[in-house]
Amino acid sequence: MIAKVSTFFSNVRGELDKVTWPTKKDTYSSTIVVLIFVLLVAIFLWAVDSVLAVLVQILLS
Repeated sequence: MIAKVSTFFSNVRGELDKVTWPTKKDTYSSTIVVLIFVLLVAIFLWAVDSVLAVLVQILLS
């Protein structure tokens, strides 16, 4: 059992050595893109919600 666990962690270490981690610049750029996209989607959903609220108000009055 201990040999299997040791082999597992050895394999994990080998796989982690193969990973190419993003640079600080890449991480920063990706974060900015995600924040802008989230902001645009939030504005879009707010606009759709506002229009639908007005339409429902008109239909119910």
